[in-house]
Amino acid sequence: MKRFLIAGNWKMNKTTAQAVHYVHELKAQKLTNPESVAIIAPFTQLEALKKELEGTGISLGAQNVHYEHSGAFTGEISVDMLKEIGVDYCVVGHSERREYFNETDETVNRKLKVLLEEGITPILCVGESLEVREKKQEQAFVCGQLGEAFAGIPQEYAEKVVIAYEPIWAIGTGHTATPEQAEEMCAFIRGMMQGLYDMSIGDKLIIQYGGSMKPGNAKELLEKTDINGGLIGGASLKVKDFAEIAKTAAELAE
Repeated sequence: MKRFLIAGNWKMNKTTAQAVHYVHELKAQKLTNPESVAIIAPFTQLEALKKELEGTGISLGAQNVHYEHSGAFTGEISVDMLKEIGVDYCVVGHSERREYFNETDETVNRKLKVLLEEGITPILCVGESLEVREKKQEQAFVCGQLGEAFAGIPQEYAEKVVIAYEPIWAIGTGHTATPEQAEEMCAFIRGMMQGLYDMSIGDKLIIQYGGSMKPGNAKELLEKTDINGGLIGGASLKVKDFAEIAKTAAELAE
């Protein structure tokens, strides 16, 4: 049976009260496979959401983490703080973190290592800009990101990482990669990981598509062989839209 992970990345949206209300509404949607669903929320909401999600099967994720366990890093959050709350996932290397907050392939690698060591599943974001794609260098670019991200990480840890392909040109722009473009890159990522490690890792990886997935295009994307879910941005802010995508994945997993 094909595995899916539908993760809603709320980015910098919702107050804690709004987040709790959202979960109440999401529970009412009666998801058939909640274990394949995660909410990726701002730090201030995590503790309240952990309590609200208890017993639902829905997972909880953070949007970032520092690679040090403690220290003079004002405004940052450590893996130990996330563990204390009981976070299941943590996004690493999102294109917005790379662009606006100077996230590098080196810091991505260090964050992956600390999360894996502490038992939190990373959602690693990779993807190219429009400029890179127009030069037909998207595979070489993503290849470089993956090689740097997984440097020094053994296969038993690497196969636990969720990889989200997010074409930067399709995030928040209303544009979406065609299902064929998305599948081509996700298949390339799977093959690249098999090259970095061995063929057995291919069957264990969850590879998401993360570029403006919404109810109208979810089925066409999710039914592709190498797409195991979505890192959902804008559509995850509306309960019914997010639930519809999750239900689509559940139907395809049957």
